[in-house]
Amino acid sequence: MKITDVRQEYFRWEKSRPITNGMHTYTHCGLAVITVETDQEITGYGLSGPVLGINPFMMVDELKDRLIGQDPMRTEWLWDRLYVPKLTGRKGISTRTISGIDMALWDIKAKSLGLPLYRLLGEYRRSVPVYIAGGYYEPGKGIADLQREMEGYMEQGVSGVKMKVGALSIREDAARVKAVREAIGPRALLMLDANCAYSSHRAVQFAGLVEEYDIYCLEEPVAPHDYGGMKRLADKTVIWRPARMSIPNGALRS
Repeated sequence: MKITDVRQEYFRWEKSRPITNGMHTYTHCGLAVITVETDQEITGYGLSGPVLGINPFMMVDELKDRLIGQDPMRTEWLWDRLYVPKLTGRKGISTRTISGIDMALWDIKAKSLGLPLYRLLGEYRRSVPVYIAGGYYEPGKGIADLQREMEGYMEQGVSGVKMKVGALSIREDAARVKAVREAIGPRALLMLDANCAYSSHRAVQFAGLVEEYDIYCLEEPVAPHDYGGMKRLADKTVIWRPARMSIPNGALRS
């Protein structure tokens, strides 16, 4: 089996209302779909997130010549062939595009073997924990609205919820976290996502205010490459302790 074509389609649509996280406001949704075709009529599909202000087709056009004529079953070798940081960079649109291509290749591999991908990857368990991410900031959205939103997610049978923090003062956000914990109950997983809004100093202060609400994880508290800041935070809060990164009994859903 050989790869015969690689292409990408880009979709963008307006949100019904803008949403805001700890750092950014989003007025539109975007999605790039990467298609890899083969000479055996098996087609793979992968998803790649868009990068604002950059031609979403640029990297596919750059990378496809390294794929045409190759065996799509060689997923590891092809990934290594695509990921050349000196030429394509280490992050951003290049890694997003390579990720989408890699998904499509694994899709081809699973289809060619007649297996669902989870079986091909080893099927470690029969059920996985699922959470819903929400809790964005919106104009006119108060604490009671936030609580109703999170209660609605839990009614869908998920293991927990993730909410946004970082756009307000740390005490205002701590009050939002407290309200959500009260709404979802003591057993549900509660995750926070700051989208890199904090300095390490403020992240430590904020973590101290919300620890008592049994926070499962605090995502992107500081800038992605602020390794020192992440270490300072990890040393100061139990939220980041590895011992806490386990699924509570009864939290799994089929």
